[in-house]
Amino acid sequence: MNASPAQMSAAPGPGTGLTDFLITQCLAEPGETARWTPLAGGVSSDLWRVDLPGRSLCVKRALAKLKVSADWQAPVSRNAYEWAWMRFASRHRPDSVPGLLAHDPGAGLFAMEYLPPERYPVWKAQLLAGEVRVTTAAAVGALLGALHAASAGDAALAEEFATDDNFHALRIEPYLLATAAAHPSLADTLRGLADRTAATHTALVHGDVSPKNILFGPSGPVLLDAECAWYGDPAFDVAFCVNHLLLKSLVVPGRRGELLCSARALAEAYARCVDWEPRSAVEKRAATLLPALLLARVDGKSPVEYLTDDRHRQFVRTAATALLRTPAATMADVVDAWETALPAPAEPVGTPFD
Repeated sequence: MNASPAQMSAAPGPGTGLTDFLITQCLAEPGETARWTPLAGGVSSDLWRVDLPGRSLCVKRALAKLKVSADWQAPVSRNAYEWAWMRFASRHRPDSVPGLLAHDPGAGLFAMEYLPPERYPVWKAQLLAGEVRVTTAAAVGALLGALHAASAGDAALAEEFATDDNFHALRIEPYLLATAAAHPSLADTLRGLADRTAATHTALVHGDVSPKNILFGPSGPVLLDAECAWYGDPAFDVAFCVNHLLLKSLVVPGRRGELLCSARALAEAYARCVDWEPRSAVEKRAATLLPALLLARVDGKSPVEYLTDDRHRQFVRTAATALLRTPAATMADVVDAWETALPAPAEPVGTPFD
């Protein structure tokens, strides 16, 4: 439909370019009122809920400069890879992603189904509110493992998602290499983990499996924000997600036991799906990467916003450093070490890591 953006009535929104996108993609009719409401889309993209007469949808646009204090640039082409990852996931687990509506790769944006929060709550919000269910974490681990298993050894996917430059810009550099620069005594170890991760090409990686990017709906977990999609090391995804459960055990102490059980359940459910290589190999890579990611969420380019207490941050530094210097063999070993080091709720958070 060749309609001019000016022909469409709109409430305050992001500009005529996105209004035009709705019309040319037949998602809206000229003259319809579209109300654009910004959503929490993380640091790397703009995300809007668009309300049209009788229906709602989401539009996502990648940013060239990410919304963090550090200078963090990334190519907007990642939007096309996110769309492609969601298409892959929808073929294998249709309920695991929102419905896909339209894509404009040149503009770095796409439209997808809007999932109402009353039916699809964000997992991060649930966890921080103390609503911790071990079965939810297990379902996330099983979904992640199923998607990795479906992609492992697929040469066509490896070619389609040869996104090493994107992954370097979005994950390797801001997480591992930036943290290495902040910790000279650990720099060789962290750079070694970065090199190993970058050199491993085994399965299709989501790259941002964080509770903020996971909704939990009637049919189970729904994954969002696959901008970092890359055919690489699947251990990155499981370590990235377990990392968040460990960090939240510092700030939701009343649910510490459930959060640690959730971390173990996610890793165990994931491991049961591993059939493309020895489970012990994936476990070891994830277990050695996990403490690096813990440290990165304090001293990398994207620190978690909820660790506001200096004692929390220092605890993470101490715990992660010990595990980087004496690597664990399994994810369970990492969780056990973290649990042992955690102070009792009445003690200062900065208790040394043994």
